[in-house]
Amino acid sequence: MPIWVVVVDDRVFVRTWYRRDTGWYGRAVASGQAWIRVAGDPVRAQVTVIGSRDSDAVDAAYRSKYGAAAASSMVTDEAAASTLLLTPASDPDTSGTVTLDP
Repeated sequence: MPIWVVVVDDRVFVRTWYRRDTGWYGRAVASGQAWIRVAGDPVRAQVTVIGSRDSDAVDAAYRSKYGAAAASSMVTDEAAASTLLLTPASDPDTSGTVTLDP
């Protein structure tokens, strides 16, 4: 499923406009991992909830990449609280992963 992804200082972030325990977001948070596509290749990522930490920089990246109007729902306080950091996963276990397609 397509998601909106931004990069700030070589770190990859994703958000949802509304934090919930269901859907891709809930599954990624619960499992702590996800599959994403990078240049068309599948990559397993570790998912870390960071919430509003670094929200100004992540907000700016969303506005820059998607435009202020399109990103408006992704730069609210509620959306910022849902921010996830994706990092390369080192554990070979793939059980419980969530597939995201940014």
